[in-house]
Amino acid sequence: MNDQQLQLLTQVRPYVTELFKHKVDPHFVFHNLEHTQQVVAAAEELAAYHNLNDEDRLTLLLAAWFHDTGFSSGKAEDHEKESIRLATEFLKSKGIEDEIIQRVTSSIQATHMPQSPLSLIEKIICDADLYHLGSNDFKKMNDHLRQEQEFYFNKQFSKKEWRQRNIEFLESHQYFTDYAQRMREPKKQEWIRELRKKQGDKEVKHTEAMEISPYSFDVEAGEGKNDNAEKKRAERIRKEAERGVQTVFRLTSGNHIHLSQMADTKANIMISVNSIIISIMFSVLLGRLEYYPHLAIPTLMLAVVSLLAIVFAVLAIRPSVTSGKFTEEDIRNKETNLLFFGNFHKMELQEYNWAMNEMLKDRDYIYGSMIKDIYFLGIVLAQKYRYLRISYNIFMYGLIIAVLAFCISTFWAR
Repeated sequence: MNDQQLQLLTQVRPYVTELFKHKVDPHFVFHNLEHTQQVVAAAEELAAYHNLNDEDRLTLLLAAWFHDTGFSSGKAEDHEKESIRLATEFLKSKGIEDEIIQRVTSSIQATHMPQSPLSLIEKIICDADLYHLGSNDFKKMNDHLRQEQEFYFNKQFSKKEWRQRNIEFLESHQYFTDYAQRMREPKKQEWIRELRKKQGDKEVKHTEAMEISPYSFDVEAGEGKNDNAEKKRAERIRKEAERGVQTVFRLTSGNHIHLSQMADTKANIMISVNSIIISIMFSVLLGRLEYYPHLAIPTLMLAVVSLLAIVFAVLAIRPSVTSGKFTEEDIRNKETNLLFFGNFHKMELQEYNWAMNEMLKDRDYIYGSMIKDIYFLGIVLAQKYRYLRISYNIFMYGLIIAVLAFCISTFWAR
């Protein structure tokens, strides 16, 4: 890391330390400064293993320091939002770029239960946050967590109920990085076996209060089935479903774009290779055909093969742009996908702004546009890979035939 990045981390440490010492309720005996320091240390270990670059490492460590600072508000529910606010204010005061701030806040949000990391940095901080599940400190940390939740919810958990909650959580939990899976998962499985052995035939009935993991504060465990708890539970389920839908769209679109980039790369390779072959033929072979007339047909075959391979490779990456216009009726009827530039590139900014605002008001229109976007990305991908497959087949089989033709012509010329 450069001096500026190291200086920023040096400033973050005392800032977060002061927050935990003076603003976080001491009854939070699990989500405290010690836990944050352990998460930072785990993040450092995982960052070293994955050989993160300086910017990624800085982003990860900033998120690790800030991820639980939201407990300073005195509330545990959705503490990630307060953590994000504190991180954003601090980093903006230090003149940090918006891109880094956005990545830090995304990483903090990824630690919200249930964890939903996308990038490598998000996966690392999620694993670091629950690193103790696969360590010798699990019992001690789990006792602290139980003490914290009993105070916060004003409810005493029996040993068998607490064990059951932990068994269910540990069995549903997964580490996201290869390193954590190798180094921490085996120990976590040992804790599961030990908890199950202690639980024996004392397994308690799964209740609504236990549907929340020991690490979540989204629903008050002591509320039982009253209306407030039901509303909170329904809201939590709705939020989780919404987040799941968004994750599906994001992953699917990302996969399609990645496949499209792969197709473009393969097409460029095919164009480059065959262009070199044609250049060599024109500069070397054609000038020598008068001395080797028996090679004329094989040379012509190779030239045709290379030319056809180039043509289909170009067809695979050749862009096609649609009309770029839409009407007010199209927007009212939700028929235009405003997420694709080809549908609006000829429209005025004012018209596009109006159309986007109309779409953003309608959840169904937004999801419908995203579905259309993914569908047509798939159509374009299918066409790209079809042309690309033809290009590679022509090159592979054509090259074999051309080489055989060269060998046969040379043999018969003798």
